Amino acid sequence: MSKIKLNFYGALLLSAAAMFAGCKAKMSTATGLDDGVVHGAKYGVVPKGMDLPSNMVYVPTGSFQLAGGGSVSVNGFWMDKYEVTNAQYHQFVNWVRDSIAAVELGYVHVSQDGDTTVDWTKAKKINWKDSAILGRLTGLMLPPEDLLNNQPEIDPKKLVYTAHGYDFNAAAHHPDQPRKNFIYTYSVPIYPDTLVWIKDFDYSYNISMVRDYFSNPAYAQYPVVGVTWRQATAFAHWRTNYLNQYLGRKKLASGNVYRLPTEAEFEYAARGGHNNFLYPWGNYLKNNKGCIMANFKDGRGNYTDDGALYPARVDSYFPNDYGLYNMSGNVAEWTSTSFVNGYQVYDNDFNPNISINATSADAADLKRKTVRGGSWKDPAIDIRVNARSYEYMDSARSYIGFRCVIDIPPKASKK
Repeated sequence: MSKIKLNFYGALLLSAAAMFAGCKAKMSTATGLDDGVVHGAKYGVVPKGMDLPSNMVYVPTGSFQLAGGGSVSVNGFWMDKYEVTNAQYHQFVNWVRDSIAAVELGYVHVSQDGDTTVDWTKAKKINWKDSAILGRLTGLMLPPEDLLNNQPEIDPKKLVYTAHGYDFNAAAHHPDQPRKNFIYTYSVPIYPDTLVWIKDFDYSYNISMVRDYFSNPAYAQYPVVGVTWRQATAFAHWRTNYLNQYLGRKKLASGNVYRLPTEAEFEYAARGGHNNFLYPWGNYLKNNKGCIMANFKDGRGNYTDDGALYPARVDSYFPNDYGLYNMSGNVAEWTSTSFVNGYQVYDNDFNPNISINATSADAADLKRKTVRGGSWKDPAIDIRVNARSYEYMDSARSYIGFRCVIDIPPKASKK
């Protein structure tokens, strides 16, 4: 199978703001005058188009009591209003599928430096029901002996996303080393593990969920599950690339980076601006109308009083005061933070985070990532805003999904 470079070129977005007691200082404009006075550089591109990221809400800068630790401060960020859906993750899968197929079919541009980029004009027109096209893509398809009813299918293991990144943490601790030492590449098979519905629950009938949950359009607006931490990180990388390529075509400033939230960011956002809440909505499990406020296990064997046996739609139940849905219950969510016992000793008191870039050769403990929020299968104590757990970064579960955050100012300049 041919390989394609799915490169991400980051750009540095610089901004400045002054905030004192709720008052904002007026920013001066670079004039470009050659009068011997430093007025500041005049940028050729301004950050238009990202004032209100689609289906995201702004979580303002603030402080709170982190679970098991002291008071910490968190910088403002945008967060997905909802958990990432099956439909959104399907778009990622289809993009990877079409990219690899385009290379196999020769639908590419080759630069003078030898870099290969997809000709998306042709890639978007690939007819996956055309037997002639499928005949040219045998390297992507399951072998005949693995087919059901002799119907051609893509081999999910061939859908691999390759990303390039820069390890800022390692670079900061080794300033004497060349930059190339901190540029890394990783490849991730990105198709969800649909068998988690059976593997997670012995002696339970879940075949219908294996068959339908990710592939049936009826579940399009349900949270994607069966994705590992590496797959969730790859999705955020692709989403970044996808956005910045669009902004580049529109001649708008790029350099925006989607990522998983840190553990501190997740808890801070889940609290919705209320330090003393047990849950994102308050200190109770039912409202004054008797409605259960989240999707969780309300007593032994009782999964359905909240209206759902498995995960519910991502827009179910009530949002917290930041406008975020299902920050507790429905599916637990990956964070970027490594799970370390006694982490409070190591955490900083502003934007706290512990990040270990574990490899396959590292010890299992180094591969643990913090999971927050609790899920549809968990009791009430596990969906509290301060409850924390972990899962191994290469493990997929039927009750773990994710959402993304992005670091941009709440209102970008329109000068």
